[in-house]
Amino acid sequence: MMRFIATFGFVGLIPIAPGTFGSLAALPAAYGLHYLGGFPALALATIAVFIIGTAATAAVTRGAAEHDPGSIVIDEVAGQFIALWPLSAGLWFASAAPHVFPWPGWIGAFLLFRLFDIWKPWPVSWADNMHTPFGVMLDDVIAGIMGALLLTVAAGISHGWMGL
Repeated sequence: MMRFIATFGFVGLIPIAPGTFGSLAALPAAYGLHYLGGFPALALATIAVFIIGTAATAAVTRGAAEHDPGSIVIDEVAGQFIALWPLSAGLWFASAAPHVFPWPGWIGAFLLFRLFDIWKPWPVSWADNMHTPFGVMLDDVIAGIMGALLLTVAAGISHGWMGL
């Protein structure tokens, strides 16, 4: 069961770019959560994914030589969910219908999260260098936060909130 969780339903076993496929698999899950319960559902699921994902990562990597094997993608799910928070929260607080799908925001959140997850600027690299199950999860959480912040700025510019 822990391997199933850590690989997000075995998506992480895809041999090419498992992290990218994990992030892609997180998108319909996030949309479903937003559709069913709006931003609160996505936020609560993110917290649950982080807690359960940390435990699953610990179980799967216990005694293993590699602290962060590519097959573990539950961390990408948590980070991708966080990168989508501004979009989900914005739609929720604007009382938009749950089926509204502003695709530029979803694509932007995906690309920004993947950028920070792959590039690993500080503080993402700091968390990655912990070499612990908590660090495996935390680096993607930080990458998700960085993606969410940049997505918010991009939305502010795109929608004229920043006077640009």
